[in-house]
Amino acid sequence: MLFRDNSHNRLGLLRGSYLLLGSGWGDSRGTKASCTQLAGWATVLLALAAGAGLRGLRAEEAAGPTYLLRYKFQQDDVLQWRVTHRANVRTTVADVEQAAETNSVSMKIWRIREVRPDGSCVFDQSVQDVRMMQRLSGRSEVRFDSTSSDPPPVGFEGVAKTVGKPLARITLDTRGQVLHREQLEDEAFQTPGLLTVPLPEKPVAVGESWTFPYEVEVPLRSGAIKRVKVQQKFTLESVKSGVAEIGLKTVVLTPMDDPLVEVQLIQRINEGKVRFDVDAGRIVSQEMSLERSVVGFQGETSRLQYATRFEEEFVSSPVTAARPGGASKRE
Repeated sequence: MLFRDNSHNRLGLLRGSYLLLGSGWGDSRGTKASCTQLAGWATVLLALAAGAGLRGLRAEEAAGPTYLLRYKFQQDDVLQWRVTHRANVRTTVADVEQAAETNSVSMKIWRIREVRPDGSCVFDQSVQDVRMMQRLSGRSEVRFDSTSSDPPPVGFEGVAKTVGKPLARITLDTRGQVLHREQLEDEAFQTPGLLTVPLPEKPVAVGESWTFPYEVEVPLRSGAIKRVKVQQKFTLESVKSGVAEIGLKTVVLTPMDDPLVEVQLIQRINEGKVRFDVDAGRIVSQEMSLERSVVGFQGETSRLQYATRFEEEFVSSPVTAARPGGASKRE
């Protein structure tokens, strides 16, 4: 989910960082390869396209007990995660180097409205607070803190209006698949795809894997759209004290022959760890990081270097909005 960029993509990267917290999974679009637009692509690190499905399990050195991984919800629960996202993008085109750096720290909220007999739930997704920073070459640093009484910087007015408001009403099944999504906030841009980590259909043992294949639509220089097949592989690496550690890797299956396509795919490649509380039925934490470079996307000597880190941690007790320069207060 991304905000519309009302300032000609100048703040696209930072807004993307903000709404990455909404799910951990998103999407973006763009065709020109300027540094700022490439930065905008980079913020949607964990993109998943709609219409795909989980593939079967692979028993790779699997042995021992099996675990049924399912999301679990309770009526009127309020689930909270603190989300941190950092991204650095550096491009060199015609011997001109540009850099973009963003940081965001936000609180993602799921308010459970209804739990159905099959275990699926309806919840409202919102952002309680957000602090963002962006640096672009040749421009002044931009900061926004939703807890401050200061007016938002130019281009952040839409972001400020959505903080604390329900962005979408979502129906999610116990395996993490979105069954229905209703957009509640006009300022927020709806992105198709999974909202959270997909879980396997059957119980899994440590060492077993499951895959999620999907397609990514990438715009070409000609204006045509290229469909790229991508597959995410999840592996249950361990279960300790009721918490499952799941490894995640992404593989691009379609052969790549265009550096511009590679540049746009970088944000779709996620690698890291997910910790899932088996009994509680929810994600405890996520850590994703990636460092990649692409040469030749806009001329033979052009180069893009991309580094990002995404962290999400479940907050077990209610937290008030963080004060500028200070820690959040627990109730």
